[in-house]
Amino acid sequence: MIKKFKSSLFAKVFLLTAAMLLGISLLGFGMLAWLMPQTYSNRLNAILDERAGDFISELEKTTFSDSGGLFDCFIADMEIDSVELYNSGGDLVPLPTDEWDDEWTGAVAQVSLVEAGNAAPVLSNNYFFSFSDSGDRYMLIVYGTAEETAELRQSFIRVFPVILLTALAAAFAVSWLYSRIITGPVLAISRISEKMSCLQLDWQVDEGRTDELGILGKSLNTLSRNLSSALFELQSANKKLEADIAHEKKMEQIRTSFFSAVSHELKTPVTVIKGQLEGMLLGIGDYKNHKKYLTRSLEIANSLETMVQELLTISRLETAGDHLRLDRLDCVQIIKAYLRETEDFIVEKELQIHLHLPPAVVISGNKMLMDKVFSNLIGNAVKYSPQGANIHIAAFTEQGQTAFSVENTGTHIPEDSIPRLFDAFYRVDQSRSRKTGGSGLGLYIVQEILRQHKSECAVCNTPSGVKFSFRI
Repeated sequence: MIKKFKSSLFAKVFLLTAAMLLGISLLGFGMLAWLMPQTYSNRLNAILDERAGDFISELEKTTFSDSGGLFDCFIADMEIDSVELYNSGGDLVPLPTDEWDDEWTGAVAQVSLVEAGNAAPVLSNNYFFSFSDSGDRYMLIVYGTAEETAELRQSFIRVFPVILLTALAAAFAVSWLYSRIITGPVLAISRISEKMSCLQLDWQVDEGRTDELGILGKSLNTLSRNLSSALFELQSANKKLEADIAHEKKMEQIRTSFFSAVSHELKTPVTVIKGQLEGMLLGIGDYKNHKKYLTRSLEIANSLETMVQELLTISRLETAGDHLRLDRLDCVQIIKAYLRETEDFIVEKELQIHLHLPPAVVISGNKMLMDKVFSNLIGNAVKYSPQGANIHIAAFTEQGQTAFSVENTGTHIPEDSIPRLFDAFYRVDQSRSRKTGGSGLGLYIVQEILRQHKSECAVCNTPSGVKFSFRI
């Protein structure tokens, strides 16, 4: 029921309108039931106060013994229920009256309403005065009847059920009519909009209305005709547009990923050069041999310049769809050269390097990029191996392909991380975090380079560690 109400505009408008109309009706009735008796009571109180004031003025001009006639006339007033007179000591004083003696007990007027047991409410006011022949201060309490006020309240209570049923009937009738008038065209347009969302344009809105909703219906009809005429052209151009967009997104992704990787890879050679220069400036250990390390720094700077130029060239070639420049490369020499460059790290961690290499393994590939493949894979093994671990590097030729693998012992990669290991910027939380210097781009670059060479890198956990391998 609640779900249907939330999904129905007619139900919402109907119930909201009915609730507002009923609320306004009951509010008006409640205001009348409260204000009219209150207003009438205030009027009676004003009359009582006015007449009591006039009576007090007459009493102040009269002696106590001569005031009986005034009391008789005052009590005879239809608006007066009873009076009480008290002296300055608070004692009840008998009224100086002759006409009502038989109907008084003490000093309180026993009017017929009270004798009959009528529980009608009364109004009362206190007045202080002195008779002309006495300086004693008297207090006069005047009671006035408020029977009309009570009767008026009872009348409102009696008619309330009739008023409530009438208001309910009127509210529901008006709300139903109002909801039909307001929501009918809106619901019709809503149904048409559902068809439009499915590109069903075989419909027409009734154009008989001349108000704003009628103008909207005419506009929808015009829109339908225009869409029908343009749909064929749109569909014919859509396939070509989708292809162009997909190609552009792919090229943009390649450019973004590639240059992001370049910016990361530039940091390593710069750091090496900076370390060597600082070591020479501080004269630490073997760094006192300036000629040796200046030569190394120059070599790294030259390789850095070559790397930047080659990467930018490859980026342009990939975007334009050109082929890589391939060279005849000896993988064994590339591997041994990198191991010489990282000798300090290997000795510091007391790693045992086991080479399973033939004298030479020649492949066809881009030298600078393949250098990055070997340096990243071997460098990761060196970087993420625990102290004193073994690293096995193997390469061999089989059926016209060269297989390469590097396995480091003493560590493993969580199985759920392996499928994402080659994603850009992905790091394994435990062992491959920022603490080890990884940026999450090294293996991504390896995979992209190997794909350019029609190959792909694989990774798996072995009983003793982690193994990366590829065939080219």
